[in-house]
Amino acid sequence: MLRSASPSARRTFVFVFLASIVSSSFSAADLPKTMKAVVAHEYGGPEVLKYEDVPLPEPKDNEILVRVIASGVNPADPLILNGKYAKEFGTHLPLILGYDMAGVVVKTGAKTTKLKVGDPVYAYLLWGGGWAEYCISNEGESAIKPKSLNFTEAASVPLAALTAWQALFDIGKIQGGQTVLIHGGSGGVGSFAIQIAKARGARVIATASTANQDLLKQLGADAAIDYTKQKFEEIVHDVDLVLDPVGRDGKIKPIVSQVLPLADAAKADAQAATHHTRGKIVLKIADEPTTK
Repeated sequence: MLRSASPSARRTFVFVFLASIVSSSFSAADLPKTMKAVVAHEYGGPEVLKYEDVPLPEPKDNEILVRVIASGVNPADPLILNGKYAKEFGTHLPLILGYDMAGVVVKTGAKTTKLKVGDPVYAYLLWGGGWAEYCISNEGESAIKPKSLNFTEAASVPLAALTAWQALFDIGKIQGGQTVLIHGGSGGVGSFAIQIAKARGARVIATASTANQDLLKQLGADAAIDYTKQKFEEIVHDVDLVLDPVGRDGKIKPIVSQVLPLADAAKADAQAATHHTRGKIVLKIADEPTTK
């Protein structure tokens, strides 16, 4: 086919081909052999988390290697870290937590088709690994970061938003015009659930502490209940769905209450274990890129 092409087309093909080779070789050469990560070599509390050097992971055919800019902290992280649910979660040691991630693609596997080096992405990491300078993500579970969100905000989205969506629609089958009661409306899952339910036309009643009543209203709750002063069961009646997270829209605003450096992952994990975090905690691992 190339022989039958015009000289101009052949030159273009050669230039693009050579450019891709040069670009790939430079990218590979620029990557370090090791990276900083927060690693657990044994199960336990936050004290088992160690900030150390580990080998840089290598993406397989359908995977991408991402330079992590930020990674989310979730209430599930302490449960995974203590090993109680290791079998259920499929975890093994050594363990790098971090299931929400936003960053920039620095290397792609041989069979990736959608994403390329330089793309700003965010993802839910099924097996963790986000609490590190670099991580591996499956291309099918990664997406281009919305332009409306910075990397810190994007890193707070995947797990909490996915949990809220599945609870409301996949399990709860909530529809426009129905009423949903959302407990813990100021938390990571709850804050997304309020906004998603409202965007789909549902009436939302949400509970939170006194300090977070204003936040519930800002998120769009039709009625806000202070659980420290009121018993919701005496106030709320005839709801179609109760969402209790405590036991691509662009209109959805992530609530990030704390941004900590990667070296403070143990502190972030301890805070997550309290289940009293407003919105999400995010670990900032690198500065935001200035080009994209």
